[in-house]
Amino acid sequence: MPEDKEPSTTTTAQGDAADGSATLAAASSATNVADALQPAYRRILLKISGEALMGAQNYGIDVDVARSVAEEIKAVRNMGVEVAVVVGGGNIFRGVSKSAGNMNRSSADYIGMLATIMNAVVLQDALEKIGVFTRVSSAIDVPQLAEPFIRRRVIRHLEKNRVVIFAAGTGNPYFTTDSAAALRALEIKAEVILKGTKVDGIYTADPMLDKTATRYECITYREVLEQQLKVMDASAISLCMDNNLPIIVFNMRTHGNIMRVVMGEPNVGTQVCVQKTEASR
Repeated sequence: MPEDKEPSTTTTAQGDAADGSATLAAASSATNVADALQPAYRRILLKISGEALMGAQNYGIDVDVARSVAEEIKAVRNMGVEVAVVVGGGNIFRGVSKSAGNMNRSSADYIGMLATIMNAVVLQDALEKIGVFTRVSSAIDVPQLAEPFIRRRVIRHLEKNRVVIFAAGTGNPYFTTDSAAALRALEIKAEVILKGTKVDGIYTADPMLDKTATRYECITYREVLEQQLKVMDASAISLCMDNNLPIIVFNMRTHGNIMRVVMGEPNVGTQVCVQKTEASR
């Protein structure tokens, strides 16, 4: 009978090498896919205007819009991103608007703070209905509705994967919720401020009024201040500039944009930074 032949050492080694190469290639491909799916930021502060919760209404809160925003926040949180939110109150009351009439500015601003608490509680309810643990942290004392703002407690909530909604601005009159967003972002060491608006970035002029207005892909803080662009108030921009905190302005009304910004997709909104990159010049 013919003897069984052992496979040659050379053939076996070549097969092992081929298998090893295939395994390395597969591992490398999986790593590249995983890297592509990694968010660009690990802790963000999302600034939502009161008007964003108003939807198509002229006043108040559209619960369907609140639910839609909550679902986008949940999707981002499920990627492992820690999310804090500052919400405005312009859909209910704004201290510097015509609705304030000739009221004392401090009194009008405090009423505006109460409006932000109302919006925060609505958004909290929308988030918790879809299974997202949420805490409202207020700059003024309303213990029946919200926790007082304590920086270490807020950071602990974020580390436990809870969404934190900051309400009542800074707790001081004459300061906008934009300033509150900049302040809170720095206090919690957020990597970026995402400012959701009605337009898809910062333009050379108001695109609603000037059809020739063009959008910036990137703009510096100093250019925003010098051109008096109505992105955020000057105090907030200056605070971000002094602390090198980037801002991305994007359209909140386009579903999925929060995720796109967090994932670092290009051409979603306008970035405000200290210095423009070569690609954006």
